[in-house]
Amino acid sequence: MFSFFSKKDNDLDGKTFKQQFESTENAVLLDVRTASEYSGGTISGAKNIDFMSSDFQSQIQKLDSQKVYFLFCRSGNRSGNAAAAFKKLGLKSFNLVGGIGAWPQ
Repeated sequence: MFSFFSKKDNDLDGKTFKQQFESTENAVLLDVRTASEYSGGTISGAKNIDFMSSDFQSQIQKLDSQKVYFLFCRSGNRSGNAAAAFKKLGLKSFNLVGGIGAWPQ
């Protein structure tokens, strides 16, 4: 039976996410949390595009389709939804399951 919360092929655990990010050419790390969450601390090198902002869709439409996007948020929920939006635009992306706390130190 299909579950709404089933694991998708672009969902990665922290260790796999970090390894793939570090070994992927043209990889971009994106924090999809709010600007205030982002300014409170993020993963080094991450850029911010707020999934909840009214212009999220227009921002991602401007992204380079030749790059591979590694998305994260606080829990993995917003970044999972963002990854679905990326897929609809033909952008390759991966979601960090468990969010920023799952990123290995």
